[in-house]
This record gives sequence, C-alpha cells and structure tokens, in this order.
Amino acid sequence: MKKLVAQIMKFGIVGVVAFVIDYGLLVFLTEVFGIEYLVSATISFTVSVVFNYVASMRYVFAHKQDMSRRREFVIFVVLSVIGLGINNVCLWAGTDLLGIDYRISKIAVTFIVMVWNFVTRKLFLDAGHEPGEILSDIE
Repeated sequence: MKKLVAQIMKFGIVGVVAFVIDYGLLVFLTEVFGIEYLVSATISFTVSVVFNYVASMRYVFAHKQDMSRRREFVIFVVLSVIGLGINNVCLWAGTDLLGIDYRISKIAVTFIVMVWNFVTRKLFLDAGHEPGEILSDIE
C-alpha cells in the first residue's frame, strides 16, 4: 500500500507538470491565435502526452521486461488517444452543452482523464516494481 501511495504521488507530480503544459498551451492557442478551443485542446493534449510518456515511464511506472519499448509506446498512445476522446467529449459537453467557460471545464475534465490515465497505465504498463530499478535496454 505504501508503494501505491508513493506511486500515486509521483503520478500527481508528473500530472501537474503535464497539466501546466496542456492547460497553458490550450489557453495560449485559443486566446492568442484564436484557434477553436477543441482544436487547441487536441494540440495541447498531444504535446502534454509526449512529456507524460517520458516522465511517467521513467519516474512513475516500471518497464515490463517482457514488453518492447515500441509496444509499450503503442499501448501508451492508444490509452492516450482514448483519454483524448474522453477529454474532448467532456470538454465539449461542459462548454457547449452546459455553457461553462472552456478554461473551467478543462480543469474539471483533467481530473476525469487523470483517473483514466492512472488506472489504465497501472493495468497495462506497470511491471509492479519501483521505476528505475531495472534500466533495460531501449529497443
């Protein structure tokens, strides 16, 4: 249980940095360049996923020895694309259906997607030991 709590805390730190990237880029693209918020959300989410992959697989989740880095990345991307779908549907519902400003909707949506990300990455990608214990070769 202690390891799980520590892992959740590391996930939270990585998530906060990813959120700053995602949220900051979303607002920047929408407000400065006038890009429609769902397009901005897709771009910003994608950029934050790249950071999230590198940081999560280095500091939060342990690499499964029997899984190639390529397969790990593909699984991470598939889970992230589903997360992007959840993000955009919930963001659209909050903004267009409920009339909540997209910046406020994004904050609420982030918590929903965060739960999705942790649970699915834990299930599909985590080897169950401390990250960094096994420094396997990158395929």
